[in-house]
Amino acid sequence: MLELNKVLLIGNLTRDPELSNLSSGTALAKLGMALNRRYKDKSGEAKEEVCFVDVEAWGKTAEFCSNYLAKGRRVFVEGRLKYSQWEGSDGSKRSKLTVTADRVQFADSKPKEDNAQDDEFPSAPSGVARSTSDDAPEDDLPF
Repeated sequence: MLELNKVLLIGNLTRDPELSNLSSGTALAKLGMALNRRYKDKSGEAKEEVCFVDVEAWGKTAEFCSNYLAKGRRVFVEGRLKYSQWEGSDGSKRSKLTVTADRVQFADSKPKEDNAQDDEFPSAPSGVARSTSDDAPEDDLPF
């Protein structure tokens, strides 16, 4: 039986990465992305829809995200979907799909500010951070 859980996304960060460290010492970064889709409807009118996606990155990928990414940056994320279920404080059943990043890469040029020098913005060696399967422990999740 063939199975595949692969997600490829390019979009803009909606907030700065939120870095935390679990009790095991593993780094976790939470990112928010906005993915825009532009199209024309049947009448030819231009339309746009936005999809907001929560992304989590683990280990060295989380540290990369925290050190080099900020709100507004355009990023490429390669990862997989993770489905979570829990019971809300009111007793209702809740669920959420999240993308667990295996790779995060810049999808834009370095950000520029007025009168900024190129050396003011650090750059990662290749602009890519990869996770390993050990980075995302299944039994040590924060929720």
